[in-house]
Amino acid sequence: MADLLADAAAELYESDPDDFTQRRAELAARAREAGEAAAAKQIAVLRKPTRSAWVVNRLVRTDPEVTSRLAALSAELHAVEGSADGTRIRELTAARGRLVDELTRQALEDLPAPPAALREEVTATLDAAIADPAVAARLGTLVRAERWAGFGLAPLAPMSPLPEGAPAKEPAPVEGSAERERRRREKIIEAERAVAEAGRAAEDAAAAEQQLEDTVRRLETELAEARQQLVEARRQSYRAESQRRRADVTLGRLRE
Repeated sequence: MADLLADAAAELYESDPDDFTQRRAELAARAREAGEAAAAKQIAVLRKPTRSAWVVNRLVRTDPEVTSRLAALSAELHAVEGSADGTRIRELTAARGRLVDELTRQALEDLPAPPAALREEVTATLDAAIADPAVAARLGTLVRAERWAGFGLAPLAPMSPLPEGAPAKEPAPVEGSAERERRRREKIIEAERAVAEAGRAAEDAAAAEQQLEDTVRRLETELAEARQQLVEARRQSYRAESQRRRADVTLGRLRE
């Protein structure tokens, strides 16, 4: 079952999303025919990706090194997060921008004139994968573009040293001001994360609604087909019964 589901997901999330719904139904039907009802059920509820999510899914599935490169840079950035090594932070921040730009070009290179909105969503998703391990874990099966709204992997700038000759009693106010600024930024981070989570919840709800609408349409189609088959079966049953009766009459006459 796991192989059937993994193979179906690999095909669906790498193929053009315009063919997703039809192909999902075909793969689910194939699993049912193979006697894998549980796998068929899981395949049938796989969610259709947006165009930008498909672009990123296809990138990471066709080039396995993409995820390892994103993970490696993320680990380096996390290692220096909050440190006072400004030089290293700037180097890694620049490397982050270069890597995201490179992978965005790679993801879109065979698409004719991709719109700016698509490019922006692909860029934002790759950047979010560096900042958020949860996003990185979804690469390959994304159903929508991702966006990192927090300050993660953007360390606070170290405090500036006191001017030479400053009185020793001055550091306390400076430290207190820095601590207040840190608390303020932490609150901003929490608020932005709450906004991001609410946005994700809204998008998930919309996607679930669309999924249910697709399911309803599929079931309605199947019901209509079943009704047609029932009508035809009744016709065949009526014809067979009529033939049986005529055969009984003929047989009776022959026996007289």
